[in-house]
Amino acid sequence: MSVPDARLPQVNVSRDSRPASAAPPGAPPMPTPSLRQRLTELRGPGVRPRSLDARALAALAANPGCRRRALLDGAGIDKGALAQALGSPAAYGQSQFAIVRGNAFEARVKGDGGTELLRLLHERLAPGTPPPEPETVATPDLSAAGPEGRAARTALALREATAAGGWALLDHPMLAVEVAGSPAYVEPDAVVVHPDGSWTVVEIKSFPMIDGSADAAKVGAAARQAAVYVLALEPVAGHVGAHTGRAVRVRDRVLLVCPKDFSNLPTAAAVDVRKQLATTRRQLARLTRVEEIAATLPAETTFDLRLTDDGAATRPPEELAKAVETVDAAYAPECLAACELAFHCRKRSRQDGAVEALGRGVRGELGGLRTVEEVLAAAGPEDASGLGTSDPDDPAVVALRRAAALRAEALAGTAAAAPRTKEAGCR
Repeated sequence: MSVPDARLPQVNVSRDSRPASAAPPGAPPMPTPSLRQRLTELRGPGVRPRSLDARALAALAANPGCRRRALLDGAGIDKGALAQALGSPAAYGQSQFAIVRGNAFEARVKGDGGTELLRLLHERLAPGTPPPEPETVATPDLSAAGPEGRAARTALALREATAAGGWALLDHPMLAVEVAGSPAYVEPDAVVVHPDGSWTVVEIKSFPMIDGSADAAKVGAAARQAAVYVLALEPVAGHVGAHTGRAVRVRDRVLLVCPKDFSNLPTAAAVDVRKQLATTRRQLARLTRVEEIAATLPAETTFDLRLTDDGAATRPPEELAKAVETVDAAYAPECLAACELAFHCRKRSRQDGAVEALGRGVRGELGGLRTVEEVLAAAGPEDASGLGTSDPDDPAVVALRRAAALRAEALAGTAAAAPRTKEAGCR
């Protein structure tokens, strides 16, 4: 099955506020008290941090150079409300119908203790081995207080199931992952522990597989989502392996479960996420750490909207825009599909005449030319000295002047063309 890169769909992610000493095994380091205090100041007094979702993780991975996005997401700031207060709102999210349909299908797949789910997993990922008997499959209780408690309970359940050497099905485990130096918690649909000590991530989606094939873009999105879960499981696997003495590995082939054809019956396919895993790991590692970005801001900077009791923002948009502009952004047209602040950033980019507004491909072709004004000047005629306003040996300048000359030649040829004679009508 083809699995191209695509934007991630929604993932349940929560922020953590516990000290580092209370972190679950294998979890990323917790923010220092000084950093937590600074992030609280950026949000505003009494404002609860907003949970990350997969849209944020996808945008960060796809655009690691955007310091603005990294800081706002790291601080847990509601970018949708921020964009609304700035006068450039953007609406995103799944429809309620899609959410209800997906929940109903997932409940069907996991019914009867996950019997059908385990049958599909054994059929796709473990053929030739004894199938799991439903009564022998462990289904540990993962309930605990808060996301950090659930993450610790998940790590313990994974260790116990791996040490037991049997099948285990973990329903909606909680996993920790580090994003820009700030810990977050992600929740896959399921994780299956195999008797050989390996773990498989299970993704359950409501889009159909017709004749054994699904929409390539949606499969790619599911693969990117699953890659985040595999990445979050890896440190837990290392911890479990050290304590159990077993060879523990997280499989790089995940199980994607979807409705079969136009029915509500489940079918499945094994999806290789090695490419998505490598890309996500590399790009998340490139993110500038939140504390480094926060340290460069003026001490008085805050993104507090000064909300009233009914949720209305009272902070002047001009003052808020000034605070936002203290953090550099890396706008590209692709941001419009992944970031609530994209319309604000696009407006600023256009006002500045930045070539980034035309796309990353155009930006790369133009080399050192940073603004549309510079591009137009470089494409213009040479001055009396024989030199233009830009380096004539610059490949981008040469290409622009050649394109301008061809355009002028084409327009001149069109103007000089003889008028078309009137054709005789049909008789």
